[in-house]
Amino acid sequence: MSGREGLHRFGGPPGSLLEQRSAQMRQLEQCEMCRTPVAARHGHVVDTTRRSLMCACRACFLLFTKGAARRGRYRAVPERYLWDPLRPVSVADWDGLDIPVSSAFVLRTDSVITAFHPSPAGATERRLNPGFWTGFAAAHPLVAAAEPDVEAILFRRGEHEVDCFLVPIDVCYRLVGTVRLYWSGVDGGDQVRDHIGELFAEIRDKAGVLAGGSR
Repeated sequence: MSGREGLHRFGGPPGSLLEQRSAQMRQLEQCEMCRTPVAARHGHVVDTTRRSLMCACRACFLLFTKGAARRGRYRAVPERYLWDPLRPVSVADWDGLDIPVSSAFVLRTDSVITAFHPSPAGATERRLNPGFWTGFAAAHPLVAAAEPDVEAILFRRGEHEVDCFLVPIDVCYRLVGTVRLYWSGVDGGDQVRDHIGELFAEIRDKAGVLAGGSR
């Protein structure tokens, strides 16, 4: 899923930029940097100035993966998935984040820590308390390992535990799009829960263990 609309535009009204952009790219299927056709599965590059996500062919993607390019305006979205079984996030930890839903992701841009939680109208954005987040990251090295702008920490609260993964930021676009597409009724319905469950199962299968952990 792509989006020149940018991370700050997650919260648009139903049927607006996120869905329109996704539909456009399903038809175009081309690199947004050089206009080369791309496969359905392709990499993404973040434009850190516009806070937007761009589809990229392999050549353009690789241009922004090494050296100084990783610190410039355009940054390739890494393809790593991690979890930390030795230092799990507890329900009490989750409650301290004060996020009023069961799934959310946290993104760091410069010194700003922002949580997003998906809804049928897009994603709701809220700034987190920097002091709390600093302590939270110190207790959970996985959280501190996420690269600014291009990786996020994705949470899902269960009845007795909290799933916590480091993921590429484009996975979070998928989560937002899934909720908007499949939500029904007041509580979302079984269909959206099934699709979210499938996404988290995919993430779990791909996730490696953070250095120092054990599976």
